[in-house]
Amino acid sequence: METLLYKNTQISYTDSGKGTAVVLLHGFLENKTMWDHYVSQLSTKNRIITIDLLGHGQTESLGYVQTMEENADMVYDVLSKLRIRKAIFVGHSMGGYVALAFAELYPEKIKGLVLLNSTSKEDSAERKKNRDRAIKAVKKDYETFIRLSISNLFSEENREKLIKEIEEVKIQALKTPLQGIVASLEGMKIRKDREFLLHTTAFPKLLILGEKDPVLNYEENLEQIKGTDVELVTFHDGHMSSIENKTELTTVLTDFFKRI
Repeated sequence: METLLYKNTQISYTDSGKGTAVVLLHGFLENKTMWDHYVSQLSTKNRIITIDLLGHGQTESLGYVQTMEENADMVYDVLSKLRIRKAIFVGHSMGGYVALAFAELYPEKIKGLVLLNSTSKEDSAERKKNRDRAIKAVKKDYETFIRLSISNLFSEENREKLIKEIEEVKIQALKTPLQGIVASLEGMKIRKDREFLLHTTAFPKLLILGEKDPVLNYEENLEQIKGTDVELVTFHDGHMSSIENKTELTTVLTDFFKRI
């Protein structure tokens, strides 16, 4: 693990392997440890960077609202320190929102983009209301909010099959400070729609969706790639493809990196 200071805020990241740089960005309530399996598999052929986003893992919080753009600027600082000119980005859920913000702000730095259980669309009015409800809920009962939130990310059948793995995700999620949770919910709520990037950018793009994702409606998310050159991979499980479809996802990512 390495650190740098961004706006007087400590940022935690890892840097492993050699080859084409790949930046792995975790989702909400996660941290860079979610990628441990993938770092060991992918760093044999690529240089793999994992970063704790603002207010998550071992990265400190920055203000009451942590926007996707602020996260993207922080990621840019990490890549600058590491002297990485271009990278492939893989973003899970909220990490995908950050990767899209980065792609808009720094398009020259993107070699390829993978949206993993993520979307380029902004929050609907209903989802914005749900973010506000979530902020109230986590302030009222932090632990219950986290435990319920994590379980609800998996497909129903996997909630029974993957009890041990889900418990580990909860343990990691409980390390996320309240300020980081609230600031990220506020940031996701106000993020802009970036579907245009899927239509206008030239770099290779891959969308990976779970057919039984309880968070992102599968059919709705197919709409964003109509008329684009975005490649689609569908798994038959939930929002946590990195755990629910570990072997298949490793293969999909390896194949995508080879083609860039």
